[in-house]
Amino acid sequence: MLGPRLRGDDISEINNRFTVFALNRFVLSEKNMSTKRDYYEILGLTKDVSSEEIKKAFRRLAMKHHPDRNPDDAESEAKFKEAKEAYEILMDDNKRQAYDRFGHAAVDGSRGGGAGFGDIFGDMFSDIFGGGRANSNRAQAGASLRYRVELSLEDAIYGIEKELDIPKLVECEECHGSGAKKGTTPKECKTCHGQGQLQMQQGFFMIQQTCPACQGEGMIKEPCRGCRGQGRVEKAKKLKVKIPAGVDEGDRIRVGGEGEAGLNGGPAGDLYIEVSLKKHAIFERDGNDLHCEVPVSFIHCVLGGEVEVPTIDGKATISIPAETQSGKVFRLRGKGIKSVRSNVTGDLFCQVMIETPVNLTETQKELLRQFDNSVKQDNQQHSPRSKSWFDKVKSFFERV
Repeated sequence: MLGPRLRGDDISEINNRFTVFALNRFVLSEKNMSTKRDYYEILGLTKDVSSEEIKKAFRRLAMKHHPDRNPDDAESEAKFKEAKEAYEILMDDNKRQAYDRFGHAAVDGSRGGGAGFGDIFGDMFSDIFGGGRANSNRAQAGASLRYRVELSLEDAIYGIEKELDIPKLVECEECHGSGAKKGTTPKECKTCHGQGQLQMQQGFFMIQQTCPACQGEGMIKEPCRGCRGQGRVEKAKKLKVKIPAGVDEGDRIRVGGEGEAGLNGGPAGDLYIEVSLKKHAIFERDGNDLHCEVPVSFIHCVLGGEVEVPTIDGKATISIPAETQSGKVFRLRGKGIKSVRSNVTGDLFCQVMIETPVNLTETQKELLRQFDNSVKQDNQQHSPRSKSWFDKVKSFFERV
């Protein structure tokens, strides 16, 4: 239904107010966001990076600052949340494009804080024409939901089926989503024909405002008692979700149609399962690779030998050459994790750490003193790195 025709001067005035209002709101919003750090800076990246590089950067920061690895460390927790926010925005192509053009103000509204573009323009029309946003009875898709699931490293590697309790809005069983009291029929507003809105148009310019006859309700006069006219009720739904093998920290699994129920016959939203990994007692994960430290005795490193090490699918043996130094890394190819996106399997990196003996007897200590004295007699031959280091230190102090 069209309202009264607008004069040219009216359209010009509306257009001017539209432009000034939008610019003022956007500038104000951007100022409010100015204290937030640049998302690329947070991840240590530049704007021309690929999605894979963004994921790798986030994974490194997540491993370093994850709350499970830094209990009771508020600073690490804040850095983890900051990196997670940056990752979620930059991994979404639409949000990333908006952020690259307009900064934090363009995306912050989508995260529940500040004013995004949709809020700016919605508030603008409200301020110009009065009233709130119209409650249209047209079909509307339900909101998508995000659910965080914490997995052990083993579950992430091999995959698992998890039963989750998802709290969400579902269709009201009493009114089947109509919102009307049982036994009654929703009545359509004759003024707006159930839309809850009126449109005024002049040429290409169209304005929407709340229907004055039904105050934006559009239809329902006798609301359902079960949902109070909303057509939906909050309920926890049990859902079995298959987590594929190889998922990693920050991965998301989409379950179509398991979000909140739509309105007025609209489709349900989607459910996004976000993966978080628990700290493992032995292994640290880096993409498809695994890392672990292997304590080895001093004698074993001096004389060499074989050491048994754990892998995700059993045990393996690595040969330690004689005279191995602490910190040396041994690579076991194909003993890492199979990628969730390809057939590529990572490697296992075992770092040798010489374990200093403890609780020695006096006899053992004396034997070590004798050994140390015998080595010192020809220190350059037996400890070349130590000799070289002390020579460098001596040269340094002579220059000073």
